[in-house]
Amino acid sequence: MRDYKAPWSTSLMVISSLSTILCLGVAFLAVRVDHRLMSWPGLLPPALLIGTVPFAIRGYTITPNAILVHRLFWTTRLPLAGIASARFDPDAMRGSIRTFGNGGMFSFTGFYRNARLGAFRAFVTDQHKTIVLRYPNRTVVISPGEPEDFIRHLAILGHAGQTIMQG
Repeated sequence: MRDYKAPWSTSLMVISSLSTILCLGVAFLAVRVDHRLMSWPGLLPPALLIGTVPFAIRGYTITPNAILVHRLFWTTRLPLAGIASARFDPDAMRGSIRTFGNGGMFSFTGFYRNARLGAFRAFVTDQHKTIVLRYPNRTVVISPGEPEDFIRHLAILGHAGQTIMQG
């Protein structure tokens, strides 16, 4: 088993910080101006903040049969069986459009699409440390802190039929 951190990119830090300030600021102003504004419209920004925090990615673990994506309260399991290829691609997220998910409040997670990868699922905290995992019927993008080492560790596990590529 091998653990990897999920470092935040500068853009994730900026988006998360500004979003937090904005959400808390709107709630504070709503209470300060008129406490009746704390009805549902005034509660939406703090609810958005509270709703996105649990989806933050804390790290990744490679086990003998899965990649674990650690969130605040749960873990998402990506099986190693069936991975057709794993490749470090620092431009994997470039030009992506989010079709459903979170675009920068504590992580870039959910369903995305771009011209190079097509539709994919993202579990990303740094868009420039991305690894593309190709399965027969889906693509997943992750961003462990040491992508080259992550790829090497996957290669060491050497599952039959896998093509593990660097760079």
